Amino acid sequence: MMIIQEKVSLSQYNTFGVDSYAKYMAFPATTDEIISLLKGQYNEYNPKVVIGSRSNILFTKDFDGLLIHPEIKGIEIIKQTRDFIHVRAGCGENWDDFVRYCVDNDWGGIENLSLIPGTVGASPVQNIGAYGVEVKDVIEKVEAVMFESAKKRVFTANECNFGYRDSIFKHELKHKCIITHVTFRLTKQHFFRTQYPDLEKELDNYPDTTIQNIRNAIITIRRNKLPDPEQLGNAGSFFKNPIVDEQKANEIRRFYPKMPAYKSGDNKFKLSAAWLIETAGWKDRKINNVGTYKKQPLVIVNYGHASGQEILEFAKKIQQAVQQKFAIMLEPEVNIF
Repeated sequence: MMIIQEKVSLSQYNTFGVDSYAKYMAFPATTDEIISLLKGQYNEYNPKVVIGSRSNILFTKDFDGLLIHPEIKGIEIIKQTRDFIHVRAGCGENWDDFVRYCVDNDWGGIENLSLIPGTVGASPVQNIGAYGVEVKDVIEKVEAVMFESAKKRVFTANECNFGYRDSIFKHELKHKCIITHVTFRLTKQHFFRTQYPDLEKELDNYPDTTIQNIRNAIITIRRNKLPDPEQLGNAGSFFKNPIVDEQKANEIRRFYPKMPAYKSGDNKFKLSAAWLIETAGWKDRKINNVGTYKKQPLVIVNYGHASGQEILEFAKKIQQAVQQKFAIMLEPEVNIF
């Protein structure tokens, strides 16, 4: 039976450890429970927001509505060919557990996305990515239930309108549906993406390149770079890496020839938000209980009992500093409520 709670503390539902409250919170464990929820009395409560995982969320105030935390589990093989295997996973599966399961079975394509916090259901919303791979590269379809009609709908990868850390679920369908399952097309004949310098360096410690060794190398790198949210409240990268045109990239390079930049489509370059923040003077900065992480300025951390509003104000100061120095406005990757 579906669990619905009232006046729920959200401190355990966000990796910043910020304490705020939700008026109502539901924990559907099946698609049918989601449909029943949307057809029942709780459908009258607005706003309705889905939180797929504890990561990538910042609560700045109490939530006067219905939070939905779907817990649909299960992993199944839909079909397979000589080169590919199609795997369907429930939205409530832990993302890194799913990656580990796939790598253990020698199914490739998501090993570069190891140790990214979150759930399977959250992965297409953000189009999670790391080390040259985005989840859109392997998503075949996304299943959802629409808020208004309480009916199921299936989205092809093309219909998801994936972009850099972006999808239709962050725009046209934001707060309008609940993702229930995602189907991935994974490889049996593997293609490795190891062109990032720190990944290449870490892989030198392994005798050969396999998806298991890539996963292990990336886990080592991420643990060295990023704080454990169980020890130090954070949501990983707070800002997106900005994408600029060639003219803007060259303009900055005139003053900073060693600025890291990566080609991202025709006449576009992806800049390092971490480098911009550090160069703007915000590496290892701290105001009261909020600061940038000493090893990675892209990560904002809660050093004590900071409120969500304090964290947001700190983030705005970083945005202002980068805007003033480079005329670039950093866009939050974290979902702010």
